Amino acid sequence: MSEYWNLMKFSIEAIAVVHSCYSEKFGIPRQPGLVKSAIGSIEMLPPYDREEMFRELDQFSHIWLQFRFHESMGDGWRPTVRPPWLGGQKRVGLFASRSPHRPNGLGMSVVRYHGLRMEKNKLLLDISEMDILQGTPVFDIKPYVPYSDKVEEASSGFVKFAEKEITVCFSSEAEEQCQQYREETGREMKILIAEILKQDPRPASQRGKKREYGMLLWEMNVRWLAEDQTFTVFSIQHRH
Repeated sequence: MSEYWNLMKFSIEAIAVVHSCYSEKFGIPRQPGLVKSAIGSIEMLPPYDREEMFRELDQFSHIWLQFRFHESMGDGWRPTVRPPWLGGQKRVGLFASRSPHRPNGLGMSVVRYHGLRMEKNKLLLDISEMDILQGTPVFDIKPYVPYSDKVEEASSGFVKFAEKEITVCFSSEAEEQCQQYREETGREMKILIAEILKQDPRPASQRGKKREYGMLLWEMNVRWLAEDQTFTVFSIQHRH
């Protein structure tokens, strides 16, 4: 029996690291593809930073990323979880969920691929529509192939996606801060914030309450007031 268990233990190494607009876990959409303006890059690590390893990848629009939920590992895992799809009120089996708190902390996402580039002798893959935290280690990259990866007749159980009726407003000060950030960096901060907030990142237990929230996007601290189904962004400042 001990020999069997030894065969079941493996060690794997990261081949890349993610540079993401999401600087902390709060605010990250629960699935990829929901926030179209979420952009980032994948920095390949030696010896995997060879352009030949990506030959013909530019023919694919999307790629699979297999990675580790590195900031959730310290929380451990439990056999059942409370998924947000059920309002955090009902428990389901861990393996019937996409909770990041998993035995091996492994995750996978489909992201849009925009091509390779070299920057300061580093090989980068530009991506968007992501749901991955800054600094996430990547274990593998594969092309997304619609004819086999997309299953038309698949059922999704208790996961029922419905567009939330969230209204996102910006104060005049926040509007100016978004414009200034765009002029300085070329990044569409206002669009990104609106897309994230329309997904309602609040924990299910806090919905329906008037409360201020904050999240980190790149190096900026974004603050907003949630009241019913209206979110008002009132501050976008460099974090200290």
